[in-house]
Amino acid sequence: KGPGKYHVIMLNDDGTPMEFVVQILISLFRKSTEQATETMLEIHEKGRGVAGTYMYEVAEQKVHQTVNSARMSGFPLSAIIEEAE
Repeated sequence: KGPGKYHVIMLNDDGTPMEFVVQILISLFRKSTEQATETMLEIHEKGRGVAGTYMYEVAEQKVHQTVNSARMSGFPLSAIIEEAE
C-alpha cells in the first residue's frame, strides 16, 4: 500500500469488557483516560470507532497488537484498517 493515512477501526462485540477496550486505547494508542473513554463509548454505541490514524504499516501493526492482546486475555475484540478520507 502506498503512503497515506489509514484508520484503525475497533469493532464492538458482546464479549470484551469496556475497561479492557479503554486499557488498549491508553496503552497501544496513547490516548488519555478521557479520550480512551470517549472512544470506547463511541465503539459501544455506534458499533465501531477510530482508535487512531497512521501510515499503513503502523496501522497494520496496531491491529495486530490489539487483536493479539485481546486473544491473550480471552476476549473477541477485533480491529480493521480503513483508508482515511
